[in-house]
Amino acid sequence: MTLEELFAPYGLKAPPRRVLGLTLDSRRVEPGFVFVAVPGVPLPHRKPLDGHAFIPEALGRGAIAVVGERALSLPVPYLQVADARQALAELSRRFHGEPDRRLQLFGVTGSKGKSTTASLLHHLLQAGGKQAALLSTVALRLGEEAHPPFGHFTTPEAPEVYGFLREAAERGLVAAVLEVSSHALALKRVEGLSYRIGVFVSFYPDDHLDLHGTPEAYFGAKALLVERSELAVLSTALPHLERLKARPHLLFGPGGEVVGEGLREEAEGLRFTLRTPWGSGEAYLPMLGGYNLDNALAASAAALAHGLPLERVLEGLATFPGVPGRMEAVQKEPFRVVIDFAHTGKSLEEALRTLRATTRGRLLLVVGAAGERDPRRREDIGRVAARLADKAFFTEEDHRTEDLRAILHAMAEAAAREGGTYELVPDRKEAILRALSEAREGDTVLLAGKGHERTLERGTLALPWDERAVALEGLKALGLGTEA
Repeated sequence: MTLEELFAPYGLKAPPRRVLGLTLDSRRVEPGFVFVAVPGVPLPHRKPLDGHAFIPEALGRGAIAVVGERALSLPVPYLQVADARQALAELSRRFHGEPDRRLQLFGVTGSKGKSTTASLLHHLLQAGGKQAALLSTVALRLGEEAHPPFGHFTTPEAPEVYGFLREAAERGLVAAVLEVSSHALALKRVEGLSYRIGVFVSFYPDDHLDLHGTPEAYFGAKALLVERSELAVLSTALPHLERLKARPHLLFGPGGEVVGEGLREEAEGLRFTLRTPWGSGEAYLPMLGGYNLDNALAASAAALAHGLPLERVLEGLATFPGVPGRMEAVQKEPFRVVIDFAHTGKSLEEALRTLRATTRGRLLLVVGAAGERDPRRREDIGRVAARLADKAFFTEEDHRTEDLRAILHAMAEAAAREGGTYELVPDRKEAILRALSEAREGDTVLLAGKGHERTLERGTLALPWDERAVALEGLKALGLGTEA
């Protein structure tokens, strides 16, 4: 596509130079790119960056045009818009040839359970013969082909979203499952997309208030997914359910149309009776944690509503390989080692309660709290760790530019008020080794907070990180290392 074609809907005359890409990150600009200068997001913990300040760097790297919100005179074509984020999404969709028109889209949102539900829904579609893409926090998949995720974002920026959908369409896939965060909806990373089915799994009003400000604004951002969906799959536990039910909908959970009865938590997974408008059957899901029943119901409801037979859904549930970094067992004997992404008080509580039920000995925990995020998270994590773990090792978890010692001190203070037992071990690798060294037969060691992530953010650096590899290395050093 040429610059002239890209900017034509905006009435800006531009030369017919070939456009090779779009980005809002000046560091990613290459010759032939269009740079979109986006104002930063104001957050309580830091001043926002403003993309307009990085225009000189973008030009120096070879940007052939710039989009922004200010009145500027530049040596390249400049498109002034009222909303740069809106323009970024529109330009990205146009540049990538409106790939969403060639795919049936499934969106999944919720405070917790998004990644598992999206991954499970993708698996059900694949197992049911529907070739689908998956864009989620934990993985990118084109059919069964895995690709590394874009980074820490649950949902990447619009150029990456539309670029991924374009590749899916060009490969002949028929559907795409997108994990859609409230940030993505509020910041217009998925603007322009409409969904065949939108799934709203859960809502916790005290999450992400550093961005949204109020629970009402947070809910409103997630509700946008429902408003843009032909059919909404909704948990009966959601607040404001009557408002959401204004759209065509299917309810899952107690009192809904898709329910799970007689839940039995076993050592290797969950068994329950799946009752739906399409029939009933005995289901098995090889995942730990009773809370995963809701994720299974949400994914099953979406798959059934899309036309998959109940038999194929039940087969798909039973063959689900799990989600990297979500209650992932690295070792089972002589003590169990589990990796989980739990990084809030609520999710950590669920993980610890789940593991406590099947732990014969002590429950040891390695956990941190991210910097440049709502400070209340670290206090919640400290309190939960003190109440539910026999011993906690408080350590780093992407402290970024915040002082790590201050974060650990806040966690320790909260734990001390609950009478908990803990150690402060700033280096995460050392903390993991310390916990593994203390574990004995029948114990469980939970490594919480990092899960699938492949970087550890210290200061302004994003260092390579692999929680599973670090755990296996520590086990090997102890003369263990039998993988689960």
